[in-house]
Amino acid sequence: MVSDLRGKRITVVGLGTFGGAVGAIRYLAAQGARVTVTDLRSANDLSDSLAAIADLPLAAVHLGGHCEPDFVDADLLVVSPAVPKDSPFLQRAAAANVPQTSEMNLFWERNRAPAVCVTGSNGKSTTTALTHAILSAASPRPCHLGGNIGGSLLPQVESIAVDDWVVLELSSFQLVDLGVLKPNPRVAIVTNFTPNHLDRHRGIDEYRAAKQNLLRWQTPEQIAVLNQDDRDVCHWPTAAQSFWFGERDVGRNGLFGCGDAHRRAIFRAGRHEQVIPLGAWLPLPGRHNYLNALAAACAALALGAAPAAIQAGLAGFVALPHRLQLAAECAGRRFYNDSKATTVEAACLALAAFDAPLVLLAGGYDKAADLTELARAIATRNVKAVALMGQTADRLAELVQQFDNARRVAVGRFGSFAETFAWAAGQSAAGDVVLLSPGCASYDWFRNYAARGDEFVQLARAWRAPLAE
Repeated sequence: MVSDLRGKRITVVGLGTFGGAVGAIRYLAAQGARVTVTDLRSANDLSDSLAAIADLPLAAVHLGGHCEPDFVDADLLVVSPAVPKDSPFLQRAAAANVPQTSEMNLFWERNRAPAVCVTGSNGKSTTTALTHAILSAASPRPCHLGGNIGGSLLPQVESIAVDDWVVLELSSFQLVDLGVLKPNPRVAIVTNFTPNHLDRHRGIDEYRAAKQNLLRWQTPEQIAVLNQDDRDVCHWPTAAQSFWFGERDVGRNGLFGCGDAHRRAIFRAGRHEQVIPLGAWLPLPGRHNYLNALAAACAALALGAAPAAIQAGLAGFVALPHRLQLAAECAGRRFYNDSKATTVEAACLALAAFDAPLVLLAGGYDKAADLTELARAIATRNVKAVALMGQTADRLAELVQQFDNARRVAVGRFGSFAETFAWAAGQSAAGDVVLLSPGCASYDWFRNYAARGDEFVQLARAWRAPLAE
């Protein structure tokens, strides 16, 4: 760890739009470092992040391309997880023996509080937020939320006390970087595992290994909360105390559904058992959110939280933006923004959350994922129409038609998001749900999933039903 940053020439590679780099830049500047910022994107694309650092005395800001001296003449690179590891500029820096780190690594090295860390292919943001809400209700000490969920805890790391709690969402990219520090959180939660980011990881084994970095260095005094229903995760090794969650109770330690219509759950730790009405407390729709709540509540109970804290933490919980967020209600329609559903599995879970007829907006950037199961779900569930967009639109259309022999689902393909939304809303009737759950990333049309979701929310709130209806 570079402990004294004063006067050091530090290049932050990748300003981004989700706040992690902004937090790192503010921290480094406060420590007296000479900070240079570089990003391939333009000032227009990064306007919000630039505004957040406009007051800082930076050494330089280089946008729209990289300059080699920023890499090879630096004392340290702080690299965004979004920057590919095979970047030629990073390779030149490595050849020049310039050390590289990340915003999360800087935080991990300096954080003194016990950490509860969440990873997985789907549901990790909601599970992280639920865990934070429950621990905030359970603990008299402050509970800090950060990581991949947005924002950065690095600027406040020195004020986080040793008896506070830190709850972090960690992506596979962050966990690759953290591997050099051998992370061993007080509690590790793994929601599930399905193929993802195969455009960046060299196959599923590398992706799995990145996720397993969260468990790899845990000790028997620590806790691992694992999804027993996931055919991959249920075999992941850990030296920590294992607590499981799932929809069926098979006698393990953990939190499990009781198999009744009320979605009660039973928690077991050795000989101690208790039943809680988790489903009645949870304000979020969908089976997948019940599983997210099982994971979060299991972690809190394993740490000794009382059921009353779980109830209190869930009582005021609101769906995170872009995750089955109710965006608008108009003329008997409900518009849900699930733009964060950038995987096939996440989109399929969203479809299963509703009994009402659905008009779906799907498709986007091609991450080389297999879209077959999403197409099958569209063709066989309660979807009456699907508006397809982006690079994957043609492939999804072909797959949907393969499964929909009766041509029950209306299929449209469009060249802009406004056209996609207008057609989808026009296909809906009173009682329907209009759902943005793309199953794909956003980078072909938008700078990120949040921008896509924000446009959906704006269009949904402005939409009005035809007068003739």
